[in-house]
Amino acid sequence: MPRMLVGYDPSWPQQFERIAAELHRLGDAEWTIEHIGSTAIPGMRAKPIIDLAVRVRDSDDVEAHSAALEAAGWRLGSAVRTHPVMILEADGIRSAIAHFFTVEEWDAVHQRLLRDWLLAHPEDVDRYSHAKCDAVAAAARGTST
Repeated sequence: MPRMLVGYDPSWPQQFERIAAELHRLGDAEWTIEHIGSTAIPGMRAKPIIDLAVRVRDSDDVEAHSAALEAAGWRLGSAVRTHPVMILEADGIRSAIAHFFTVEEWDAVHQRLLRDWLLAHPEDVDRYSHAKCDAVAAAARGTST
């Protein structure tokens, strides 16, 4: 069953900081890690899953640290084909998704661009939040928006 959207939780930034620190400890302290997705936008309705963009040196960087990440509960997996993704779940509840991008890809990561747009244009946050709610409702009905 898909998770529903919830109102903005002011603890999400702290959750991000904790998860980012864990990724630095398990992976590479040189990784750049940013909070992306709806939980990074104050006032945005979101699934309560922390999304992270992680800048790595190259595609081998994730593989080099995958054993430590997997030992801590992260697992490789996603339908995303453009970049590696690792998911953190506990008791079947997804709590975080880390998207890994190389240095060359970093400046064009659309998740970062959308986050930056919404942070700079708060008037669009409510509009985007409503569109998300409409899409969830349509999916529940089996229709499209």
